[in-house]
Amino acid sequence: MTAIPALDAVALAAAIRAREMSCVEVMSAYLDQIDALNSKVNAIVALQDRDGLIAQAREHDDQIAHGEPIGPLHGFPLAVKDLQPVKGIRSTSGSPILADFIPKFDGLMVSRLRAAGAIFLGKTNTPEFGLGSHTFNPVYGATGNAYDPSKSAGGSSGGAAVALALRMVPVADGSDYGGSLRNPAGWNNVFGFRPSHGVVPDDARDAWLPSMAVTGPMARTMPGLALLLSVQAGYDVRAPLSLPGDGARFAAPTTRNFKGKRIAWAGDFGGFTPCAPGVLDACRPALNVFEDLGCMVDEAFPDFPLDQAWRALLVLRAWQAGSRLHALYKDPAKRALLKAEAVFEVETGLKLSAFDVTAAGAVRTAWSEAVRRFFETYDYLVIPTAQVFPFDIALDWPHEIAGIAMQTYHEWQKAQFLITMSGCPSLAIPAGFGAAGLPMGVQIVGPVRGDRACLDLGSAYDAATLWSERRKPILWQARE
Repeated sequence: MTAIPALDAVALAAAIRAREMSCVEVMSAYLDQIDALNSKVNAIVALQDRDGLIAQAREHDDQIAHGEPIGPLHGFPLAVKDLQPVKGIRSTSGSPILADFIPKFDGLMVSRLRAAGAIFLGKTNTPEFGLGSHTFNPVYGATGNAYDPSKSAGGSSGGAAVALALRMVPVADGSDYGGSLRNPAGWNNVFGFRPSHGVVPDDARDAWLPSMAVTGPMARTMPGLALLLSVQAGYDVRAPLSLPGDGARFAAPTTRNFKGKRIAWAGDFGGFTPCAPGVLDACRPALNVFEDLGCMVDEAFPDFPLDQAWRALLVLRAWQAGSRLHALYKDPAKRALLKAEAVFEVETGLKLSAFDVTAAGAVRTAWSEAVRRFFETYDYLVIPTAQVFPFDIALDWPHEIAGIAMQTYHEWQKAQFLITMSGCPSLAIPAGFGAAGLPMGVQIVGPVRGDRACLDLGSAYDAATLWSERRKPILWQARE
């Protein structure tokens, strides 16, 4: 049965549609995979009852047998990131405050997955309220890296990335503010896509005020990623700032000639985003592949006072994250249950004025304009998916990189936040491994609304490298 989880998502969908395998067989195979591996990494949480899941799979088989219309994810066993509400499934956001919360309704994105035929087997683990790029929380504990469970999985989509890498789900959703789709993808040798704002509609407390957070897909291959994105993306009346068009436009494979395309390799942004020894070296094989595809690679990055962009980010982050948590903070009993990073964001936000936020927004605009001008010369910007390799799972966050002290819990993600502040889409792809055998990825960054261009280059890279088959986690190899 391990042959079923080994299938690419597109091949799995085709096999189900052609009735080459039943939804019950698919569900059973994935549940067996979870039973064998999840206890070693703690990626999937709130796992549902096997009998109930098999019954749902049987209903999906009946739909096919009766010739009923089926969606692109029909019969797919999926686990949704534990920041997204799923009707009837415990949804904690990694917080003891929500430890017993069971939503009565699906979130917007989840409703799309369900309509496409997905069966929800549980959730994927995440740090408390998605804060920080290391997946641990007091409700479920920590998630171990797919390549070494004693190391961090990254975050906040850490559970999703590990579940994917170990073939416990065929595709996975994630969300990204400061690298939450990109960092764990790079650390677990899978693909993750941060789309432009509005490509994937999502729930928001204020539907008219765009956050810098976005929702996107993760997969082991680019065809699988495109399949999930085609379901997630597309205009929705419930999200008035979502972009027009149907998500199906992302599902069709594309072929392009990349000869002469110009790639700027930013590396560590001239030292502004210091990297641990070996990180940049692990990324260089990806640059060689781009050159083999016909691209020209230069070392360059946008001309802008980068510290100004970082300082503005701290303001905007505190305003947006702190506002979301302020109601909990105001209740002393609930405040005592908040992690220190959550309290930091709220208390930083409480010191801000509306004028501070406006000024930070102006700096963000100036930075994004500098990036836009940069893309008049270059077609893509490429940087690492993280500034460090996966660290010890017992560590809260890296307090120094290359001898430089990190002043906040998220400063070690500074490079990822610079991309977030630009508003640009970014595709995380596998790149290589460090001396300790731990993965590292690179980001393919395109201009705002250049999502298709990122996906096209990523697809060519995937076809040229076949990363999902080249170096599999040892835990998975033992199951093959």
